[in-house]
Amino acid sequence: MFIAMNRFKVIKGEEEAFEKVWLSRDTHLQNVPGFIEFHLLRGPESEDHTLYSSHSVWANQNAFTAWTQSDAFRAAHRSAGDNKPLYLGHPQFEGFEVLQTLAAAASREARPAAE
Repeated sequence: MFIAMNRFKVIKGEEEAFEKVWLSRDTHLQNVPGFIEFHLLRGPESEDHTLYSSHSVWANQNAFTAWTQSDAFRAAHRSAGDNKPLYLGHPQFEGFEVLQTLAAAASREARPAAE
C-alpha cells in the first residue's frame, strides 16, 4: 500500500471556509483504480494557523502516480488555486510506502480469510 498526504497550514479564522471547500468538493476518487480510502484530518492549532492533512490510501505507489496524471485528478484539483488565500504557504506533500498494518482483533475477525 501507499499513503499520500498533503499538509495544509490554514490561516487562523479560515478553518470553516477550508473545511467547507473540502467537504463539499467532488474528489473524483471513488472509481479510480487502486484507490482505497480518503481522510481529511484536522490537527493542532498554532498561533497563526491550524494544521490539516489530506490522507489517501492506495493499493500501491503506481496507482497513486497514475491518478496524479489522470483526468480525474485534474477535475478534482481544477479550482484548487482559488483557495490559496486560506493557506500559509503551499501544501506540503508526503508519500509513504506502507511497511506494516495492524488492526484490532474485531477488525481482523470481520475480514475475509484471504486477506
